[in-house]
Amino acid sequence: MKLYVDTKAKQVTVSKDPEPKNDQNGNQRSEKNTGRLMWSTQVFVLDETGGEVITITTAGEKPGVMVGQLIEVEQLEAIPWATNGRNGVAFRAISLKPKAGSAAK
Repeated sequence: MKLYVDTKAKQVTVSKDPEPKNDQNGNQRSEKNTGRLMWSTQVFVLDETGGEVITITTAGEKPGVMVGQLIEVEQLEAIPWATNGRNGVAFRAISLKPKAGSAAK
């Protein structure tokens, strides 16, 4: 089962430019099925209950977004994980795009 997060009523702002998602050896990871390169982008998500910083992984072309820019997130998926007594939630999206009329600050 996939868990999708509705971001329509949320303000999503890039807080760190997209970077290659690297493995423990410093090599950029690629998607298993397609071989597309993976990218990590840190964003600040704000709604009426407050804000939170999350990192979103995308695959393919490097997202064309930059710090301070309001963005649209296509199909944000929350992926719970647990390893060696640690746990959390990873976030993945199909794409990150600048919101219409949004310019970086």
